[in-house]
This record gives sequence, structure tokens and C-alpha cells, in this order.
Amino acid sequence: MVGFDGSTSSERALAYAIGMAGRSGSGLIIVHVANRLPTTVWAGCEPPVFVDVPDHRTEVLGLELACADYLSEVPWVLVERGGDICHELEEVGREYAADAIVVGSTHGIVGRIFGSVAGRLARRAQRPVIVIP
Repeated sequence: MVGFDGSTSSERALAYAIGMAGRSGSGLIIVHVANRLPTTVWAGCEPPVFVDVPDHRTEVLGLELACADYLSEVPWVLVERGGDICHELEEVGREYAADAIVVGSTHGIVGRIFGSVAGRLARRAQRPVIVIP
């Protein structure tokens, strides 16, 4: 199983996961944890209603992956989830009985301030986590 958001580090993680799946004769679960944007809807004088607006990035990623030659040799499925990235990756790993979770490393100030997804996942996951630099 691999976490994928289209970033350079997730593309490297995907390449590694494809190789793992190919060598072991397994299928690949590609997981995109989408951003759900909280939006307030006002209806006249009624109190505001909060709704989730879907992130259409998963559709774009799915189309890109469907056309990718490098995925033609490995059976794969794209799973979309919304919420905390670490929790959702571990949850999908549990649901699909994944052997491991492959993720790209987080670079930059966001990872230093909030902690990297890879680091948080490695501390709490119930299966091996492979972090690709």
C-alpha cells in the first residue's frame, strides 16, 4: 500500500511500491487522503450549515494513474479517504491487510512544525512503514 498525493516524494514512494508489488506478485493499493474543505452555507436568516466540499484532486490523480504505463504490470486500485492522513493510511492498511505502508518523506518547514506524516505513521502504525526519501 502506498500513500500518494502527486507530490515528488509520493511519486518516488509509488515507484518503490510498484517495484515491491511486482517482485512479490501482489496488487497495489494506492491511497489518496483528500482534503475536505469545511464550507459554511448561509441560507437567509437560518443558522449556517457546515458541509464538506470534496477535493477533486483524487479524480485527477486517478486519471493520471490510469494512463500511466508504469502501472500496467501491477494490478492496482485507488482508494480515496478524507481526514487525518496517518489515521486513514493505517485504517486502509488494516482493511486491506496490507503487508506494509510506503510513504514519501516530508521536507520543509511544515514537516518540522507539525511533524512529518512518515514519522507519525511509523510511531503508531500496526504494520511496517517504509519511508522513501
